[in-house]
Amino acid sequence: MSSMRLRTLSIALLTLLPTATLFPAAAGAQTADEILAKVLAARGGVDKLRAITSERVSGQISFGDVTGQFVLELKRPLKMHMQLTMQDRTMVRVYDGKSQGWANNPFAGKMDPEAMSGDELKNITEESDFDGPLLDYKSKGNQSELVGKDKFDDKDVWRLKLTTKNGDVRYYLVDVNSFLLLKWEGKRKLQDQEFPVESHFSDYREAGGLKFAFAIDSGSSPAELTQKIRIEKIELNPELSDAEFGKPAPPPQPSAPAATLAPPPA
Repeated sequence: MSSMRLRTLSIALLTLLPTATLFPAAAGAQTADEILAKVLAARGGVDKLRAITSERVSGQISFGDVTGQFVLELKRPLKMHMQLTMQDRTMVRVYDGKSQGWANNPFAGKMDPEAMSGDELKNITEESDFDGPLLDYKSKGNQSELVGKDKFDDKDVWRLKLTTKNGDVRYYLVDVNSFLLLKWEGKRKLQDQEFPVESHFSDYREAGGLKFAFAIDSGSSPAELTQKIRIEKIELNPELSDAEFGKPAPPPQPSAPAATLAPPPA
């Protein structure tokens, strides 16, 4: 299993059709900031979002026919600990909220967590921001633009363009009626190569007075949504020790994996 898949899991948890006809926004229509304000209000409001100091998300993730359990823990400012167990192997990704991150990949023979560097460390600083890039986007150095109206699954949507301070471009498709996020489009960089990624969000439910998508399907195209996340529980403001966000100990692994178990798809 590649580290890019795990990054996609983190990004999708925080914030992925055929090409639709795009209609330019009419003069005098809503601005990007007005749309974003309604998006945040539909989630439950800026005040409630900012009041979250920690978060724990748990559930199942599937890559094709292979399914595993994950737990993602986040704490301000920018601390993250994610653990994924699949086929009796456990992967971890940790960021201390400052400058250091660690990850292992038992499917590639890397049992012990190793220090992150380069693009991996750059990406995890964004993944660990559970507010996402839209909330307070200006103070984060991001730029937003309302492209216009679009179609997604026969629904009218607003298409918002976000350019991060690093120059990455993403698109957010928002239902024009509910103002809930339905789709995210972007690219992820791995080993000096860029790969298209998109996530589709559905099954919105309330947790702690806020709305979250409990079903997230991701992949490289509408026909290749091979990563499926089904959230089972979201806990807001759980007690999380800072020790969880330091260098992790090697997670337990099977001493002799069964021959019938194949590694997840690359």
